[in-house]
Amino acid sequence: MAYMASHGSKRYRPDELVPGTVRVISVRMDYLPQNTGSDWREREKSHAADTAVISIYARGRDYHKVLRQRLQQLAEKIAALVGPYSYRVFTDSAPVMEVALAEKAGLGWRGKHSLLLTREAGSMFFLGEILVDIPLPTDPPTSEHCGQCRSCMEVCPTQAIVAPYQVDARRCISYLTIELHGSIPLEFRRAIGNRVYGCDDCQLYCPWNKFAQPAEVNDFEVRHGLDQSRMVHLFSWDEACFLRMMEGSAIRRIGHERWLRNLAVGMGNALAQLKQELAHKTTSLENQSEQSTIQSRIDALENALRSRLDDPSEIVREHVQWALAQ
Repeated sequence: MAYMASHGSKRYRPDELVPGTVRVISVRMDYLPQNTGSDWREREKSHAADTAVISIYARGRDYHKVLRQRLQQLAEKIAALVGPYSYRVFTDSAPVMEVALAEKAGLGWRGKHSLLLTREAGSMFFLGEILVDIPLPTDPPTSEHCGQCRSCMEVCPTQAIVAPYQVDARRCISYLTIELHGSIPLEFRRAIGNRVYGCDDCQLYCPWNKFAQPAEVNDFEVRHGLDQSRMVHLFSWDEACFLRMMEGSAIRRIGHERWLRNLAVGMGNALAQLKQELAHKTTSLENQSEQSTIQSRIDALENALRSRLDDPSEIVREHVQWALAQ
């Protein structure tokens, strides 16, 4: 996250980032898949131990491409109305303080988890901006509606929300599984569970997300079964397969090594949970079939992990060894 320091005041002075900027047009775009049912939050809380949990936003097409293209179309429509003007579009692609700008533009308020919230759509949306040199009228900010609720803070697996509106990114599972290069700190591995790319927990437990809206486009529909894939299956992909399957996905940018690293942690945690479940099963005729099923899932995880004990990557080998030790 060195960009936060390296870009200095450009992060909070848009006119330094794009000279001539006098206004920012801030937009949001819902990303829940179109066929999402009303019980989606409860379903997302109950993934099997050996199923890979991938943040909802990343299961479909790369949002950078989708939103940037639509922002470009909007910018061109504005030009057709007002004539030539100077602009530049952004979506999580430069040192732009998106949430702060969206809050000032009246799109919502910053929740205690630091994400933007709106009473009409919760927080399950992307943000984008168009920096322009047109002195447009400004919109008033909206009021805050978190009240005394601390659900997001209490449910965070790694306690990354250290105070209301303050997140320690070094503890956040989204940072650990996406942005962090190298080894995942030991102190957080068990808490990561089976979350192999990002984490939605603070949003799943936020009461306002009962109002989250499905996307108006089909770009964010789930690809390759990423909402219910077994980790053993995903762990079997070689690099060529990973790059092919993740073509056009935001996940592709973490690369195959970090993909395997994250899966190894998830598989180790699944092993620990399944072995605990097996130990608590009393031996009886009724339980024999269930015990056999659990044991086969344990065997599949262990065999998959052992297959990469000699992986060329030191990072992968280290995380595989940790996983097997669980």
